Amino acid sequence: MDELPLRVRAANQAAAYPDGEFVLYWMTAFRRTRWNHSLDRAVSWAKKMSKPLLVLEALRLDYPWASDRFHSFVLQGMKDNAAAFRRTNVRHYPYLEPERGAGKGLLVALARRACVVVTDDFPAFFIPRMVRAAAPQVPVLLELVDSNGLVPLAALDKAYPTAYSFRRFAHRKTLDYLEDMPRRRPLAGVRLPRLSRMAREITKRWPRASLAASSSSVASLPIDHSVPTTELHGGSVAARRSWRRFLEMQLPRYASERNQPEADATSNLSPYLHFGHISTFEVVDELLDHYGWSPEKVEPAARGQRSGWWGLDENAESFLDELVTWREVGFNTAAQCTDYERFESLPNWAHETLDAHRSDVREHVYTSDQFEGAETHDPLWNAAQRQLVRDGHIHGYLRMLWGKKILEWSPTPEQAHETMVQLNNKYALDGRDPNSYSGISWVLGKYDRPWAPERPIFGRVRYMTSKSTARKFKVDNYIEQYS
Repeated sequence: MDELPLRVRAANQAAAYPDGEFVLYWMTAFRRTRWNHSLDRAVSWAKKMSKPLLVLEALRLDYPWASDRFHSFVLQGMKDNAAAFRRTNVRHYPYLEPERGAGKGLLVALARRACVVVTDDFPAFFIPRMVRAAAPQVPVLLELVDSNGLVPLAALDKAYPTAYSFRRFAHRKTLDYLEDMPRRRPLAGVRLPRLSRMAREITKRWPRASLAASSSSVASLPIDHSVPTTELHGGSVAARRSWRRFLEMQLPRYASERNQPEADATSNLSPYLHFGHISTFEVVDELLDHYGWSPEKVEPAARGQRSGWWGLDENAESFLDELVTWREVGFNTAAQCTDYERFESLPNWAHETLDAHRSDVREHVYTSDQFEGAETHDPLWNAAQRQLVRDGHIHGYLRMLWGKKILEWSPTPEQAHETMVQLNNKYALDGRDPNSYSGISWVLGKYDRPWAPERPIFGRVRYMTSKSTARKFKVDNYIEQYS
């Protein structure tokens, strides 16, 4: 059986039960059938025990900010997974909770029949609490498997305070981690016995979800229907289509145009990464293959620098820094710090400078409702907020500006943090993620350094303005589009 010492840990004290009916993979965060360490691990257990593999992919109702937008996106991914598993001997068990609490007991009922349970080790949102609550109820070994990114969470024994410090560590170890990639197709060539039928007492109480009309399935559910679906379609098929389009058409101009709101030069992969529909492993592997990269191209002298280490052009280097450094430093923080999502997690210098300017006069102050309704004096900020509400995302550069202005126009920095969390997590398809919280914290000084000159309200926290943004980038058409 394959060993992944840095990526696998036991969540309970129980042992594997070889006489069980099947190996159970409880798919919660890495909702894909490719490039998935968790699925690899479950397949290895099934092969070792000569047992069928059952994949439980459930969607509950009571997660924070549950809405049509997020439910539909997940269900579209479940539909892709169902189609992929139908071509194998693996039984996929999609479950959509019809009312709050209806899914309670399903995992334990399946676990009582299982040899071992494998699940996803995701460090944020409600998933760690859910796993901790389930672990003592599962009567067999429950394993957590990390398939979040290139750097295993367990390889880091501290939270790195800056991207530079994280990058220095990652550059020392990345070549090793590139040898630790999951399988492209975990089920290719694998012969497992098929689970011919499910116990009727389980399927009767918790019937399989019908995924034929996944988007319309949410209309009757007790979730927030005021947050509608967007044009972006969920699932691994759409994720790979988006990735390949970016690789061929947008990556060649990424370094020079990614901050241009009207240039369409960003990858738009963050929702798919958040919901696990595509993985960092697949993206990195295909990008490096696209460039004909080999380890000999690495430049050790560039260790810790934003570009130059990979030995690729500026577009690939810039994209990899966003995908690996900035994405994974957020995961590192979420895994190491219990307060990662709170205002208290800011560095001491940021607390001190924001507190020193707490009483500064604010020319404009808006309520949370005014922010949500894009009812400020600033057309560019209003356009960014409308993009968030309508499309489920904000252009990357403007998301930074969006946060800085919320800080400037809120009565207190604590309220600014609360407003950013609420709006981002309610509307953003890539919200509720370690990167959501690291991006919001960056607005308030985290992962950054003190800046001069000291300014009202911001103190020594980095300052941004809509006027300077409009001078640097074309924004008139963007404002018109979201007016």
